[in-house]
Amino acid sequence: LFRKWPPTLLDIPVWDQRESLSLLWNPSGIRRAVPRICRRLLLISGHPSGNRCLMLGSSTSPAILSLTMTRCSMPHRCSELFHLDTAGWNGGEIGFDTYFSMARGNVSVPAMEMTKWFDTNYHFIVPELGPDVNFSYASHKAVDEYKEAKALGVNTVPVLIGPVSYLLLSKPAKGVEKTFSLLSLLPKILPIYKEVISELKAAGASWIQFDEPTLVLDLDSHKLQAFTAAYDDLESTLSGLNVLIETYFADLTAEAYKTLIGLKGVTAYGLDLVRGAQTLDLVKSNFPKGKYLFAGVVDGRNIWANDLAASFSTLKELEAVVGKENLVVSTSCSLLHTAVDLVNETKLDNEIKSWLAFAAQKVVEVNALAKALAGQKDEAFFSANAAAQASRKSSPRVTNEAVQKAAAALKGSDHRRATNVSARLDAQQKKLNLPILPTTTIGSFPQTLELRRVRREFKANKISEDDYIKAIKEEIKKVVDLQEELDIDVLVHGEPERNDMVEYFGEQLSGFAFTVNGWVQSYGSRCVKPPIIYGDVSRPKPMTVFWSSTAQSMTARPMKGMLTGPVTILNWSFVRNDQPRFETCYQIALAIKDEVEDLEKAGINVIQIDEAALREGLPLRKSEHAFYLKWAVHSFRITNCGVQDTTQIHTHMCYSNFNDIIHSIIDMDADVITIENSRSDEKLLSVFREGVKYGAGIGPGVYDIHSPRIPSTEEIADRINKMLAVLETNILWVNPDCGLKTRKYAEVKPALNNMVAAAKLLRTQLASAK
Repeated sequence: LFRKWPPTLLDIPVWDQRESLSLLWNPSGIRRAVPRICRRLLLISGHPSGNRCLMLGSSTSPAILSLTMTRCSMPHRCSELFHLDTAGWNGGEIGFDTYFSMARGNVSVPAMEMTKWFDTNYHFIVPELGPDVNFSYASHKAVDEYKEAKALGVNTVPVLIGPVSYLLLSKPAKGVEKTFSLLSLLPKILPIYKEVISELKAAGASWIQFDEPTLVLDLDSHKLQAFTAAYDDLESTLSGLNVLIETYFADLTAEAYKTLIGLKGVTAYGLDLVRGAQTLDLVKSNFPKGKYLFAGVVDGRNIWANDLAASFSTLKELEAVVGKENLVVSTSCSLLHTAVDLVNETKLDNEIKSWLAFAAQKVVEVNALAKALAGQKDEAFFSANAAAQASRKSSPRVTNEAVQKAAAALKGSDHRRATNVSARLDAQQKKLNLPILPTTTIGSFPQTLELRRVRREFKANKISEDDYIKAIKEEIKKVVDLQEELDIDVLVHGEPERNDMVEYFGEQLSGFAFTVNGWVQSYGSRCVKPPIIYGDVSRPKPMTVFWSSTAQSMTARPMKGMLTGPVTILNWSFVRNDQPRFETCYQIALAIKDEVEDLEKAGINVIQIDEAALREGLPLRKSEHAFYLKWAVHSFRITNCGVQDTTQIHTHMCYSNFNDIIHSIIDMDADVITIENSRSDEKLLSVFREGVKYGAGIGPGVYDIHSPRIPSTEEIADRINKMLAVLETNILWVNPDCGLKTRKYAEVKPALNNMVAAAKLLRTQLASAK
């Protein structure tokens, strides 16, 4: 069965969920609509291209949060709000209200921390655990969804985060020692897994998949031993089931591979052979007899058509090692990270379209490879694929010799600004004349339905360019007036003309292509449409100068020019795979450099170059960190190395763990960095408590913008005081965690008002203390 019709890690498309989920954000949201719509989606996605075995993951929320609810391992601060006792759960099913409040926060309790899922742009909710937690079976979501699919005639493989990865991806709760061993909770959590497994088995499941992606990280022997101990304990419960352990995103070390293939009760191993190509040698040297290999040869994280001839060759090599009956063709990881279906793209030209494969096409590729192994090779399909591969290699639209020459010339310099940051800050202060604890926002302001309508109608040629410009100018004026009313020190224009911080720039750069419906989930109901970088990148003309100049003409206060940095554009796009990523990044850096210098010539004295995704692109293996950070940081410096000392360069980063790359952040040599801090429980500040000296301006976020909760003046002032305990007064900025695009003005106005009031309160206290 698997040899002929192999399973693939297929998730329900996210685009169809967005409208139903939006009902939940409304106070009168129709919560009953969500399960109904998800049933419809299951029927839609239940029969993809002859694929006989679907993976049933978490379709309406992050899988980690789902497991947190299943185990009733919610933080103590949340359990108090919902009258729950994590030290002794009394039973009952946890519902949507609790579920969404933990993810988003509410008026009483801040949201749980959200961070990036490994090196992707997907986010997960971080479980908060401590020694006193007692896990209980409090949500039957996994079993209920399996039964629901089965009742609809869809056979699925339930997918759960494995017990060791769940613990390793958690963090000590507030008040718990940071040295607390999360793996010490393994004996407490395994009984819950046994209950879930037993229920799935009783419901008729024949396969269960456990995702253990932390196996690809640099793990010591103690952590590797935890996997062995966990599956030793689960072995009897797993008896009678086929059990797949799935890993992805990188190579396994020899030690991790040995641990994986030695796990008891396990039937099959899933390996990423795209990003983990070296793992192939481990399989060839030692693969356990009689076990299944789920060979991830089709890239689940990019949108390029598979080189079927190369993949088929790899599979034939593996077939000789593991046996024909035990080789399963698969994607390298879940298809959550790619767009849904090329059929929906009616505006892509045929040549570029022939080079691509979205999720639906990847399932077809998986099946084509499996049939070829079974002796049923579709020669026409393979020939068309080979022709598309050749077309992409030879197409003149891919290569721009002038761009390649300019990028190659970058290698002779490190592109540092000539003056040190301390002297630059002095020169900038003389020009900008800002108060201590200057206030600013990160860039975007709420995108109202009316604003989205204007952009949509302009794109569809339903309104004239003059009417569009007039409407956008009116929106900018409204945002500028509001910031002046709130007495914010350094303003932004609110970005009303932008659909997305990466797509907006990609649309104006050469070498990019765009989709109409290529949505990819980032977190919750938040989806993005990553651009496709298919060729060499350059900037034909200025991209933001008109709007920034327009905004600056409306105020005497400094107006930030807002740009997205080269590393973030790279990491949030589908990137060409026919040259090293750093070469593409250098090309983007040169394009942004041109824009920075044009903004400066237009009189913009503060320019923010967002690098929200710099940490996200960090390789999972420590041995690869230094090379990535060298070219990523260099790319940022290229963008602003030519500006005057009086031009203040800001950057922004969010929702990642920055402590381990703080020295690289310093090496970026920005004048001011604003960085997410509040949602991660001020984890960033610990690096400064430990003695790291930071001499540039810095604005750790004072409140979480991904929650509707409005922080009080006192709460924000308390956060600022914590920052002042580890940072000098003259370098500290006051700002939210991130941009305000997803919030409503009813939330933004009071939150910013309280933020400014807190900054003024601290200024008064600091002045009186002198």
